[in-house]
Amino acid sequence: MTTANVNAQPTLVVMAAGMGNRFGGLKQMAGMGPSGETLLDYSVFDALRAGFARAVFVIRREMEADFRALAAARFGRRIAYDLAFQELVDLPAGYSLPDGRTKPWGTTHAVLTAAKLIDGPFAVINADDFYGAASYRALVDHWGSGSRDAALVGFMLRQTLSDHGSVSRALCTTNAAGMLEEIVEQTQIERSGHGATTRNADGSMRQLTGDETASLNMWGFPPTIFPLLNESFAHFLAGHATDLKAECYLPNSVHELITRGRMRVRVLHTDSSWFGVTYKEDLEKVRANLRSLVDGGVYPENLWA
Repeated sequence: MTTANVNAQPTLVVMAAGMGNRFGGLKQMAGMGPSGETLLDYSVFDALRAGFARAVFVIRREMEADFRALAAARFGRRIAYDLAFQELVDLPAGYSLPDGRTKPWGTTHAVLTAAKLIDGPFAVINADDFYGAASYRALVDHWGSGSRDAALVGFMLRQTLSDHGSVSRALCTTNAAGMLEEIVEQTQIERSGHGATTRNADGSMRQLTGDETASLNMWGFPPTIFPLLNESFAHFLAGHATDLKAECYLPNSVHELITRGRMRVRVLHTDSSWFGVTYKEDLEKVRANLRSLVDGGVYPENLWA
């Protein structure tokens, strides 16, 4: 990795390697805006307006041709970008790919694949989430304050649920100073009245109020995070390398590092609305939300015209 430059303009790292199994296709490339924009288009547009200088897109190598075509047709001339490929064989020293492993190693591994392309502060987002312009500005303001802490943009849980099935969310606990104390990935959260329910590891159900702070994987990191994440990924592999379906989730890695006193994370809140697509049935609502934002003058009818 190159020498860290903490004064560099921030880079946007977009995790776009997932296929979206519950959605039933490559949702990162599904047109949702009035002129066929993807949610990724809006993320790049908002990041540019907030002051991000470049982007790194983490994809699977077999997506390269389609992704380059999408970028060239949309934002390729507006922002400098690089591609990072999430390869199963890219593992810490001492580990090798177990026989039969075909599933990606998870979001911690996805971020690590971008390490050689980053030399300054960077944000991490999912390609299939809409975070809103204020969320990107909040991260830029955080770095502008001179803070060396990592940051997480948090959203109210009830605003992040699907009406069409369960979702995975990382639930956050903060202290009085607004610092993240605990973040726990929950893979089966469903809307229930005004709140939600989730299934615990032992199979029992737990009621949630809906007011909890949820992570949608919108992070702000200094480049010094990479050795720590590599350490966390190696620790994960030590216990799960032979589990062909286990994934190393970024929230879990951050939680481990916080617990061990290796990093500090400030939780940022914005007035931006989040929305995203987990199931095909979510598309109609997302398109209506984007149409409303365009009609309200927040975005142009055609982002890249």
